[in-house]
Amino acid sequence: MTSYTRRTVLKGALAAAGTAAVVPASAIAAPPSGVALVRNRLTLPSGIATGDVTVDSGILWSRASGAGQLVASLLAVDDDGSPLRNGRAFQRVLRGSAASEATDFTAKITAQHLPAGTRFAVSMHFEDADGNAGETAQGSFSTAPGSAAPRGGRTRGDGIGGGGTEGGGTRGGGAPRRQSFVWTGDTAGQGWGINEEIGGMRGYAAMHATRPDFFIHSGDTIYADGPIPAQVTEPDGQIWRNLVTAEVAKVAETLNEFRGRHRYNLMDKNIRAFYAEVPVIAQWDDHETHNNWYPGQILSDDRYTERRVDVLAARGRQAWQEYQPIAGPSDGSTGFEPARIYRKISRGPQLDIFCLDMRSFKDPNTDGKETQLMHILGQEQTDWLIREVSRSKATWKVIANDLPLGLVVPDGPVNQESLSNRDDGAPLGKELELAGVLAAFKRNRVKNVVWVTADVHYCAAHHYSPERAAFQDFDPFWEFVAGPINAGSFGPNKLDGTFGPEVAFFKAGAYANQSPRSGESQYFGHVDLGEGDVFTVSLRDANGAVLWSKALQPER
Repeated sequence: MTSYTRRTVLKGALAAAGTAAVVPASAIAAPPSGVALVRNRLTLPSGIATGDVTVDSGILWSRASGAGQLVASLLAVDDDGSPLRNGRAFQRVLRGSAASEATDFTAKITAQHLPAGTRFAVSMHFEDADGNAGETAQGSFSTAPGSAAPRGGRTRGDGIGGGGTEGGGTRGGGAPRRQSFVWTGDTAGQGWGINEEIGGMRGYAAMHATRPDFFIHSGDTIYADGPIPAQVTEPDGQIWRNLVTAEVAKVAETLNEFRGRHRYNLMDKNIRAFYAEVPVIAQWDDHETHNNWYPGQILSDDRYTERRVDVLAARGRQAWQEYQPIAGPSDGSTGFEPARIYRKISRGPQLDIFCLDMRSFKDPNTDGKETQLMHILGQEQTDWLIREVSRSKATWKVIANDLPLGLVVPDGPVNQESLSNRDDGAPLGKELELAGVLAAFKRNRVKNVVWVTADVHYCAAHHYSPERAAFQDFDPFWEFVAGPINAGSFGPNKLDGTFGPEVAFFKAGAYANQSPRSGESQYFGHVDLGEGDVFTVSLRDANGAVLWSKALQPER
């Protein structure tokens, strides 16, 4: 095994936020001992990523320039990049799946049986058929804290309130549990792509600067239905200049065009640096396929030659699942695997994340006023959500919903995209499904449930309470909205009063489809879990400015 020291890869792997994660081919370090340097070695054109990191596991991801096998090295390290010693040492080499044309040369490794609360330096490269090692990239990630003190020193997070400052915790026994995360959605929408003149997708750099332990991408990871032109003239006359590729010049219909959308986003230096050091929990929503889609829909969109949304969604999901650091299907052929988009990510005694799929099982968009139950989750996912949240022993249960609960999101003049129906009365249609979930949580005495979402292109904090609601069989809860992170800004949307939402805060752009140029109309959320498991949430803009924050005390 290669010998690592503080003076080699670990210093680079744990450099300050914002440093490029992929080593340029011209400056790549020598290959591992005994491996000859060869021409045309495999490179890493899309960087590296980790995802779905739990107390003891995670997914490692990368993409090669050609056929090869993914190889990763993990080393448990301290804050300064020094290998852990004195019984805490951990070093492992893992070999993953083959990268081939069948997966667009993406590959993954499922890392299991990892120590909890531990920070790892990770390096990845591909080996070709002759065993030649290619370009190497370094990154890092931390497993979630377990019941004991973290290994490897401090847990990251720039907490605001809640007893937290960056690095609150100490090496050795007795360190308090803490972790932080960020969330947002909506990347490269409305034709606002990678503008290198302003530094690319700077919102990702702002999230990276908070040093979170993980990131929830709440959907619209790409805009498959939104072409990205070479330039856009903004209302004030400024010219927004996009980096463009052939695949983003039109709506995505073929599998390669869907894949090309993901490749495009990973051309951004900020995203690559962020993903190399911050594990992703990815969701999908509508724009991974088409705006406001639902199963069985036939598109009335003249830009498309293929108008069967089920065909487009199958291609879109395959590309999404290939490019996200998420466990793949057992046969590796289609990208479909039930229960993998909706899933639970255990983050230790403090926190469980319940990641929803509000797209795959959705009934058609109507006015939402049916007296019978209509689905947005589907029965199987609804049963899973009630069962798993009710069983959770974590202090906080965060439900990542890729569509907001109480906001009216129209799909045309009559129909609704989300579950709200513009009627403040008793639940109807898709609202009946949510009513069943909320009532079950109350019946099962579930405490400390928080919902986080994106989708509507502005940020907001909503408090739901039965005393204001037409439907009252539930306990009060918060829903926090963030996004976009690199797309046009819109909003605010109207609230539907069925579940008694109240706006505690919101901020939207100055006008509809405002560009990301200033950063002031792009938003993400940050959560710090500090001493006493206080859940401190803040809403921030893409310049890192804190717009609003609140500390939630856990109920015991």
